[in-house]
Amino acid sequence: MTVGLRRRDWLPEFVLLGMIWGSSFFFMRMGVHEFGPLPTAWMRVSIASLTLLPFLLWQQQTSVLRQQWKNLLGMGVFNSAVPFFCFAFALQSITTGLSSILNSTTPLFGALIAWLWLKDRPTRWRGWGLLLGFSGAAWLAASAPGGVTFKTGGSGWAILACLTATSCYGFSSIYSQRNMKHVPPMVIAAGSQLAACAVLALPGLWYWPSAWPSTQAWLSLLAVGVMSTGLAYVIYFRLIAKTGAARTMTLTYLIPLFANLIGVFALDEVVTGTMLLAGVVILLGTAMASGLFPRQALP
Repeated sequence: MTVGLRRRDWLPEFVLLGMIWGSSFFFMRMGVHEFGPLPTAWMRVSIASLTLLPFLLWQQQTSVLRQQWKNLLGMGVFNSAVPFFCFAFALQSITTGLSSILNSTTPLFGALIAWLWLKDRPTRWRGWGLLLGFSGAAWLAASAPGGVTFKTGGSGWAILACLTATSCYGFSSIYSQRNMKHVPPMVIAAGSQLAACAVLALPGLWYWPSAWPSTQAWLSLLAVGVMSTGLAYVIYFRLIAKTGAARTMTLTYLIPLFANLIGVFALDEVVTGTMLLAGVVILLGTAMASGLFPRQALP
């Protein structure tokens, strides 16, 4: 984190982004049953691109976008195209609450990837945090309704899709901090969405639903594209530049809170005791692995 950065310089954006991304699970679930996973992901990044492009042109940063096109293509694939498709796929068969709790494994994958890629070997304490966090994810998966089966109606593929998405997020955060720290947030946000839009265009059109989606489904994707993607990514990359990838990834503490509240009150979802306990284990492991809960802080 930048030396001398005060909490008020980043905390409001941090909480706001947690609320926005917590709501994204609700909006995607409302849209995916009519659009399908690939068209949902494509429409999400397309709407986000249309939202962000005018601001990019207004700030006259298109030259930076051209210079960074290779990095932006990678970010578009691993931070948007693949994870958006994976979560849209998962939300067809598991709840927003379960998927949002699985989303909290993102910092664990970030720490693991930093260890393997950057040789940032964790201390023994952080290593125990990784083990604890992934154990919580395994417990949560095992307790999913229908069990972890890869048959029709089972949750296996959906859970695997969520974990694939979070591993992509973890990789992208490290990649952004390492290679794009000095690139303006608007360039990263708009460029990555434009790249994801191009990558998903053909699959999205190929799997476009035969029946025209309802107004409610369109409004849901409009919300997730404009708010949960366009606006959210500008805030996200600003936070990475301000506070670093490790602290920014701890947003996963807030996202399940807001996602579960929305799921319970808007979708009548049930949050079980096992989900809560497994979520606490995941978040505790995440805190240990990311250094937010250091061993020396204990009495």
